[in-house]
Order: sequence, then structure tokens, then C-alpha cells
Amino acid sequence: MRLGKKTGMVAAGAALALTLTACGGEGAGSGGSDDAAGNGDEDVKVGVAMPTQTYERWIQDGGNVEAGLEDLGYTVDLQFANDDIPTQTQQIDSMITEGVDVLIIASIDGTALTSQLEAAAAANIPVIAYDRLIRDSENVDFYTTFDNFAVGVAQANALLRGLGYLDENDEETGEEGPYNIELFAGSPDDNNSHFFFDGAMSVLQPLMDDGTVTVPSKQTDFDQVSTQRWELETAQSRMEDLLTSTYTGNDTKLDGVLAPADVLSRGIINALKGAGMGPTLDDGLPVVTGQDAEIANIALIDQGVQSSTIFKDTRLLADQAVAAAQSFVEGEDPEANDTETYDNGVKVVPSYLLEVETVFKDDIEPVLVDSGYYTADEVASGQAAE
Repeated sequence: MRLGKKTGMVAAGAALALTLTACGGEGAGSGGSDDAAGNGDEDVKVGVAMPTQTYERWIQDGGNVEAGLEDLGYTVDLQFANDDIPTQTQQIDSMITEGVDVLIIASIDGTALTSQLEAAAAANIPVIAYDRLIRDSENVDFYTTFDNFAVGVAQANALLRGLGYLDENDEETGEEGPYNIELFAGSPDDNNSHFFFDGAMSVLQPLMDDGTVTVPSKQTDFDQVSTQRWELETAQSRMEDLLTSTYTGNDTKLDGVLAPADVLSRGIINALKGAGMGPTLDDGLPVVTGQDAEIANIALIDQGVQSSTIFKDTRLLADQAVAAAQSFVEGEDPEANDTETYDNGVKVVPSYLLEVETVFKDDIEPVLVDSGYYTADEVASGQAAE
């Protein structure tokens, strides 16, 4: 269906999926007839491949993308792969065989889909990488994500704010440290993990160099601090090992932990509490950052246990993916606001980047509750309503 015609796209916004209106398209679908999706033709089908249902955020992403596409009159094949690479490749193979018109893929391993993308290109199926960049393939047509380097910068600044080195405007307070911290990174097969880590280190490395911040374990390289598959248990085990090897039997105090995702934050906090720290920040629990604003972690922040998280409004991300899919179906190229940053090893993938917000306790109500992302009751209970 893609004609390669460049036109303007409806701007991203919280209600984008609801406000996009159907309009006639020029392309011919897989059946060879004029079935462009803009006219509400029910024959248009979009395959949506999500990595897992283990984590709250991916369930929300999948549901939001599905709802937005269905609002346009499209049929949606939404699949979750339980973080199993062969399962995801089989799901995508099946979507291609079924003749979907567009693929939206949040990959488990961004390097494991080369043959699937080749098959999609042969079938003239545009591929949208969702949040995680798909690497080492020329057959990635578009990328929707957040500014992932900025996420890392925000996490590092949140850590420094929690430690007292920065104030709420990210200005130095005059406190000099030194502060003892430990570093965690995400899964090495997730391209975003590297951007998060590089962004954080762009802030922390100069402070490590001048002695304001120290890492007593000496584990500062990405390969040393990465967490395969973003698993809570892996992060908890590594934190326990760090406490035993570096902080037991001496006077070394741990002040904070750079955690790149809320699921890892929970594991880290479990380990810290298991070692007798806390139970809250006011009681001496080290500062722990996060990302994704998962409801369980928002409750921890509200309770004074976790220091902060990075909120990425996945409603907007889903809207942007839906808008990109509609553009492709109608024979147009989606609007990109970044055509330089995301080199997947073969090509620079045109991208649309969304902004993020840092959430401390005082930000929960104005950022999350007032926007309708969570209710006050959900924050209090630590559970999202069904």
C-alpha cells in the first residue's frame, strides 16, 4: 500500500487515536483492489507484536495500540511473546503469511528478526519498530519511541536530586558529596538500554572523574552492569552480591542506585530491605531511580520507598504508532522529527521521538492522576484497575 508520498501527519497528542479521521487512500492492498484503510475498509489488517505480558507497561502498550487501530476500522492481530525469541519470530512469520498490511513490532531481541523483515519487505509490508529499535536490517521503515538518551540524562539527574546534589530545577545545591552509588543497566539485547546508560553516564562520568560520585564496586562498564531480559530476580541477585562483596564488614555506605526501569528497581529495593536498610528513604534507604511509572512503583514512591521514576506516556507512543500505520496504509510516509540519531547498523531509521517526565512523590498527582493515567485509588493500592 505504500506509495512513498510525503505528506503532513496529524500531530501527536493524547487524543490522537480518537481524532484521526478516515480519508481516502490511493494504494492497492494485498488483494490487488483499492482497499486503502483510510476509507474504513475492514480488510485492512495490522500485526502488532509485543514482547511480553509479564510487565504492566507492555500490556498497556499492546492494548492502547490495538484500541487506536480498531478506532480507525482496522483489524488487529495482537500477539505477546512471553519474552521468548522463537515465539516472537513465529508470531511475526504468521502475521506475514496472513497478509497483514503493516507490522508494528516491539522486539525482544532487536537483532533476531532479519529473516522476518526480509519476508515483510518482499510482501511490501511496512515495518514500524515500536519503542525498541530493530537492528541490522534495512527493512525497518519507521521508529516510534521516546528520546532514550534524554531518559538516561533524566535518570541521572533524578539520582543526583535524590542524593541532594541537585535541586528540583537540576541546579547544584552546594552539597559536595562524595556520594557512593551503584549502576544498573538494562538488557544488552535491547538497543534502548545503551541509550539509557549513555545518557546517564554523560551526567555521572564527569562527577565520577572529579570524585563527587564514586562507585565502590568499580563496576562501571555497560557489560558489567547490564541486566539480561530486564529481569527483577537478576537485578535483586546482583544487588545482593554487591552488598555482600562491597558493603559488608566495613564502613562503606551506599547512598544511591541508578536503576533504569521500575521492574529492576523493585528487585534492587527487595535486596536493600533484605540487608536491613530502610524501610523508607527517611529511614536511610538508598535513593533508587526507575522508569516506566508502573503502578506498583508509583505506590512505592508515594510511600517514600522509591525515590523517582521516569514517566513515558505510552498513550502518546501508541497514538504515534497508530498514526504512522495509518500513513503507510494510505500510501504516505509518516512524519519524522528525527532523521539522524537512530542508526540500526545498516541505515538511519526515520523516527518520531516523544518527551518524558521525571516523577517524584510531589509529581504523582499533577502528572499521573490529573492526566487520567492513574486514579488516586490505584496509587494508594499499588494496583491498576482491570
